[in-house]
Amino acid sequence: MSQAEQPTGIHLILGGARSGKSRFAENIINQAGGGIYIATGRAWDDEMANRIDLHKQSRGDLWHTIEEPTDLCAALRTCNVQEGKPVLVDCLTLWLTNLMLEDRDIDAEITMLCDLVPVLDIPVLLVSNEVGFGIVPENAMARAFRDHAGRLHQRIAELANRVTLVVAGIPMQVK
Repeated sequence: MSQAEQPTGIHLILGGARSGKSRFAENIINQAGGGIYIATGRAWDDEMANRIDLHKQSRGDLWHTIEEPTDLCAALRTCNVQEGKPVLVDCLTLWLTNLMLEDRDIDAEITMLCDLVPVLDIPVLLVSNEVGFGIVPENAMARAFRDHAGRLHQRIAELANRVTLVVAGIPMQVK
């Protein structure tokens, strides 16, 4: 992406854990002059709280952060109306985890998100962990998570203008 290029539409960015997908997405929005970071992670322990603090510090003044672990659609609607800047959602798999832990209707939540993102007036970068490359998990909850993530990724990818897979810090254009 050149310096002058602005993010547009829906961009799904997939990769494994620590693959560089968040850094790739952040760089796109940094080059556009900053934006809004919707963080779906929760600080369940001290280590995660430290990670969250480090992420906030590393983003700097170009970013406005919204912490929203479950009501992603409401956060996106707020950004669409009030901010008008590009939005990075990091990450969809943490969002799914939070929904599962709250025993929410995952299919309904995915449908709401997929109905919303195409009608937003702002560019949206959606970061998510690709979990389909591994072995079949041995327990039902892990299999359900993998299945939900796979269905979500397929639906978002169908809507997206761009899909990028990041491996070892190297972005590969999929769509």
